[in-house]
Amino acid sequence: MTDRAAPAPREQFSVFYPLHSRWADNDIYGHINNVAYYAFFDSVVNRFLIEEGGMRPGVDTVVGYVVSSSADYFSPLAYPQGLELGLRVSRLGDKSVTWEIGVFAQGASASSVTGRFTHAFVDREANRSASIPLGIRAAIEALN
Repeated sequence: MTDRAAPAPREQFSVFYPLHSRWADNDIYGHINNVAYYAFFDSVVNRFLIEEGGMRPGVDTVVGYVVSSSADYFSPLAYPQGLELGLRVSRLGDKSVTWEIGVFAQGASASSVTGRFTHAFVDREANRSASIPLGIRAAIEALN
């Protein structure tokens, strides 16, 4: 017997980003398709890394590669619904971080979707594992 995941309460997240759903996010069943949520997760984490961690896409030599991802779905959302995506860290190591993203209908107290993914940091030139850059680490630690 497995335990079913439960929606995440808003209070578990300290940073939120607004996101407007798009017509193209809906599928034939009339709700936002699971593929769109993964793009939302990626957008929110990268926005945080750029704005708070000083990440410079296309310039930095140490980058985070997604090595694992998953999501739990609790209630449907649909265009033109306004969304709020909460961000938190569930695990921080020397060379990787696991993010958790709660997708909330605007003003909702519990997530409709909760996703997670792990970034493993890599030196692009050497193609080897690398420590999380200091600016990014400081931003992640401040998020906790």
